[in-house]
Amino acid sequence: MRSCVVTDLDARGLLCPLPVLRLRKQLLAIPEGGIVRLIATDRMAMVDVPHFCGQAGHAMIGMRDLGDGVTEFTVRRGPATGQAADPAPEES
Repeated sequence: MRSCVVTDLDARGLLCPLPVLRLRKQLLAIPEGGIVRLIATDRMAMVDVPHFCGQAGHAMIGMRDLGDGVTEFTVRRGPATGQAADPAPEES
């Protein structure tokens, strides 16, 4: 059985779009299948994180209220999207 990288990311006190931008950066730094647990206090993260995951091909596998305005998001990194690759050459 393959072990899974789990990374914690504390984004408490950061406002939109910083929690998602930090999540994106952390996800790109770990292997496919790795997990990031994001802790955020920005209420917009409840909308932004699931939307980002859906658009970027990552899986949001959990979201829970920790109380006092703190939410924990558990995200599994999806496959590489090729965003950093050169665009495909145009056909003539």
